[in-house]
Amino acid sequence: MPRIQGVDIPAEKPTYISLQYLYGVGDHRAFQICFTLGLDPRRRARDLTDDEVARISTMLDKEFLVEGQLRRFVQSNIARLKDIQCYRGFRHRRNLPCRGQRTRTNSRTRKGIKKTVAGKKGVKDMKH
Repeated sequence: MPRIQGVDIPAEKPTYISLQYLYGVGDHRAFQICFTLGLDPRRRARDLTDDEVARISTMLDKEFLVEGQLRRFVQSNIARLKDIQCYRGFRHRRNLPCRGQRTRTNSRTRKGIKKTVAGKKGVKDMKH
């Protein structure tokens, strides 16, 4: 199982699909890496030589933000939004969607499991 940027990529899959297991590498960037380095994207990842794995790793280091660097970059952007107290930072702080989605229904991924709030007692219940 080849290891790139601290991530074990699956050996049984084609190279361009295996590269997508890295955070920050999608299908377009995976093909771009393969063609720039002259690799066959359909070749299995287990067939990559140590030299080819090293070339992929150095290219990712030099040209792209991936894995830990990209995660830190995204987190620092979110922290900046929270610090300047803008609307998007406020939504991040409250763990709500910050791109305009409705929240009366849906948005369960951000809000988490439903928390039922007890309703008011009716007038009929008060008389008994």
